[in-house]
Formats: sequence, C-alpha cells, structure tokens
Amino acid sequence: MRPPLPLKIGDVVRLKKGHPCGANEWEIIRLGADIRLKCRGCGRTIMIPRSRLERRIKGFVRDEQS
Repeated sequence: MRPPLPLKIGDVVRLKKGHPCGANEWEIIRLGADIRLKCRGCGRTIMIPRSRLERRIKGFVRDEQS
C-alpha cells in the first residue's frame, strides 16, 4: 500500500481523462476522504474519492505555494 499523495488546496492537477468541456486540468478546492475539484475550463465542481483521484492523476501542473 502506497502512502497518500501530498495534495494541497490550490494545487492544479492534470487527469488522464479530460472533462467534456475539453479541459483536463483541475484545481483542488477541498481536501479530505473526498476531494472537491474545480474544472479550469468551465468552472464546474465535482467530488471524487481520494483513492480514485490518486489513480487518475497524470501529473501536477503547478503548486500554489511554490
């Protein structure tokens, strides 16, 4: 079992599958067992379990803190 990814509010992640609006970058706006993501293209928000999100992340776009 792997340790959880170090996610922070404000991080922008790229997922393997794109959103129907055409964007595939999402901003993390809530953390916990479920994570709320905001689409960077259309602004729609979704909730996804942390375990599912960690499997779908392709990479980080940028960190808010850095």
